[in-house]
Amino acid sequence: MTDMKNNDVMSSVNQEELLEKYDTESRFRKFNRNSVPGMITFIMCIGLSLFHLYTAWQGSLVTLMHRAVHTCIILSLVFILYPAHKKASKDKPSIIDWILAGVALCLGGYIIFNYNEIVIRAGLPNNVDVTLGIIAILIMLEGSRRIIGKEITILAILFLFYAYFGRNLPDLIAHRGYGIRNIAEYMYLTTEGIFGIAIGVSSTYIFLFILFGAFLQKSGLGQFFNDLSMAIAGRSKGGPAKIAVISSGFLGSINGSAVANVVTTGAFTIPLMKKIGYDREFAGAVEAAASCGGQILPPVMGAAAFIMAEYLGIPYVKIAVCAIIPALLYYLGVITIIHLRAEKLGLQGMSKEELPRASQVLKEKGYLVLPLIILVYLLIKGRTPIYAAFFSIIVNVVLTIVVRVIRKDTKTLFKDLIDALEGGARTALGVAMACAVVGIIIGVSTMTGLGLKLAGAILFLGKGNLLLTLFFTMLACIILGMGLPSIPAYIITATMAAPALAEMGVPPLVSHMFVFYFGMLANLTPPVALAAFAGAGIAGGKPSKTGFQAVKLALAGFVVPYIFAFSPELLLIDTTFMNTIIVAATAIVGVIALGAAVEGYFMHPLNSVFRLLMLSTALLLITPGVHTDIIGIILFAAMMFFMKAKQRNRLKEA
Repeated sequence: MTDMKNNDVMSSVNQEELLEKYDTESRFRKFNRNSVPGMITFIMCIGLSLFHLYTAWQGSLVTLMHRAVHTCIILSLVFILYPAHKKASKDKPSIIDWILAGVALCLGGYIIFNYNEIVIRAGLPNNVDVTLGIIAILIMLEGSRRIIGKEITILAILFLFYAYFGRNLPDLIAHRGYGIRNIAEYMYLTTEGIFGIAIGVSSTYIFLFILFGAFLQKSGLGQFFNDLSMAIAGRSKGGPAKIAVISSGFLGSINGSAVANVVTTGAFTIPLMKKIGYDREFAGAVEAAASCGGQILPPVMGAAAFIMAEYLGIPYVKIAVCAIIPALLYYLGVITIIHLRAEKLGLQGMSKEELPRASQVLKEKGYLVLPLIILVYLLIKGRTPIYAAFFSIIVNVVLTIVVRVIRKDTKTLFKDLIDALEGGARTALGVAMACAVVGIIIGVSTMTGLGLKLAGAILFLGKGNLLLTLFFTMLACIILGMGLPSIPAYIITATMAAPALAEMGVPPLVSHMFVFYFGMLANLTPPVALAAFAGAGIAGGKPSKTGFQAVKLALAGFVVPYIFAFSPELLLIDTTFMNTIIVAATAIVGVIALGAAVEGYFMHPLNSVFRLLMLSTALLLITPGVHTDIIGIILFAAMMFFMKAKQRNRLKEA
């Protein structure tokens, strides 16, 4: 493959600037490892990674202690690494930062060394318990503000006010109200608040999978996916856009951050898309839609699926299997619009000389997917996600060592392994802090019954109609998920919105998958569309216009959840093989018709009448039912026949 020109690929400096602009997790201090802060953070990160590997091998500590160790070390690292404000020093932590980091460690130490006494006096906290509980809440909020941003922090503060002032609120949302002692103990000394189920999953599954992703990236998997995507789709119409979809889908599933994926993958793919003729906004939107979709793509699904498995008490592998068809429909929708636009504009792919050969890529780097294959195999065989992730990490490390030794490329081997341990811990900081502060929100909801109240409000607005209830649930999810990473977005929407669907008789897995989709799509939906804004930053396009283009590209993602809400067969729930094939096949045709209606092109430009017909066809095929499917297929076949005839006539005239 010929080398790309320097100006075609975004520089690493510009990537960092863009990441820091749209992704608060990337605004950390970069210490020299030989400095005191550098050595301390290095030791803490390595120690944290080794702690999780050890507990994955030997078994976790007692639940509260394990979660406290995980959370408080991470909180301490946040204060050392993340400045308090824009004008704060980016070179070294302030005295206040060091004090807060020390306090965070003390909070964890108090639980570890006083665990038995805490258990004995459960429900009767002493003054020290209450004081430390208040401190824990306050510095947790400050830590989340630094690394995640103000949105989720403000939300958590509002929930705390709601817990305290509940008796003074309108009857619709009122509750008996809780004192500071009750709130402090509940949030700090139980497994229902800060150390709740979300941080529990973060301290087990999620950390290990993030660490697994760090080792995969260091071994070169990201470049392998890029090269393979280019070999597969590079020469087709609109090739670079399809490369972006394939590579970003793979990487987005592993790294769990849509914004980070947009910047890293988009730095390469967006300039290529612009080069062949896609406009700036469309190029940025393609990368955003593809990166967000990685969160719903098995086998890893950005790690949020592990929390879903924990909430529902079902095996993770079942969720991954159920998610396959909807995820493929989402990506089919994106690729359909990309392809139709390329045909409409007459855009071609890349030349053969610019692209690698698939056989050569697989021969040189195909071994990199072996740990992923082993991970999937172990999950299918019923092994726990913790075991599967731990064993896959070991396989990856051994494989990397063996290949480097065989190829006599061991110069940076030890450094890369250490960097993966450190990088995995650093990457986990944002997710863990999001889970911890979400624990406050979920804790308040559990104390006050707010989740049930919101579910009641949605049901009232839905007036007993499932379609209306789904619509209002979707709106709630998009609003609650704005500006949040996918994991906290899912946790909040699952707590606040999913119960409404359960009340309507929607199966639990279906309702959780529904809110998961729309929590994820909040990253694309203006006015706060962080992934789309990052794509616009690389492409040089208008942020709001890029956001709306991304919504158009991801339109299948807005429709597919409604399909599986009415037809759980799409999630492979209580269905036969033949029935699944029929539902999937009609959904595929419906998604293609939807893409044609959105783009206004199908073999030929479509006038308003044909676009309306295509939209009607899409809705008929997407809506479950034999009669609607038959009418939809007949309509689609008739339009195909008409377009083919029109194409033949045009060729004859030419």
